[in-house]
Amino acid sequence: MNKNNGIKLLKIIKEHVINNKKEYFIIFLIFVIGIFSGVFFINNIQEQPKNEMTNYLNQFIEKFKSIEGIDNMEMLKHSIFQNILLAISIWFFGTTVIGIPVVFGIILYRGFCLGYTISLCISIMGLGKGISFIFVALLLQNILFIPAILALGVSGFKLYKSIIKDKRKENIKLEILRHTIFSLIMVIILLLASLIEVFVSTNSLHMIIKYF
Repeated sequence: MNKNNGIKLLKIIKEHVINNKKEYFIIFLIFVIGIFSGVFFINNIQEQPKNEMTNYLNQFIEKFKSIEGIDNMEMLKHSIFQNILLAISIWFFGTTVIGIPVVFGIILYRGFCLGYTISLCISIMGLGKGISFIFVALLLQNILFIPAILALGVSGFKLYKSIIKDKRKENIKLEILRHTIFSLIMVIILLLASLIEVFVSTNSLHMIIKYF
């Protein structure tokens, strides 16, 4: 991609966000509520479950340290499967009027998982090591992953609003087609996130895991 194409792409993305700012605000708010819910859950969990989580994380780190070679292809297959399944779920429920609460629920859950993971790592490892672990293990792929799932949620939300506003069969077909094409583009971004997760984040974590 040359510089001009990159500028055009950024312009298209900017216009898309501006034109759908209300939908993005609502979806982003749901995601943020999920993050704070995850943080609140960890900060208020009872001692026994927290000890079990601590043991699990410590066992994961120790096991990861002992691995000499990472099966990147197997991890990539798993990551791609999970991301495609997520995209299909949001796409499918976004195509039905009654499914939009499920889309909101998926976005809320993904935010919860992120907040839960961040809070757990910091709580167990301490602020310095926890942030370092999160930075290496989660940051890069989530730069693509989070905007992609938020955009999928917005696309489904737009489809829902369009169907409610105009229930003509022709309009519904057109909006579903737009939603599908947009979702396929987001799938490509999610596939890139999988590649970054496996070949950059995981390998980087494997190199510095001995310090945790």
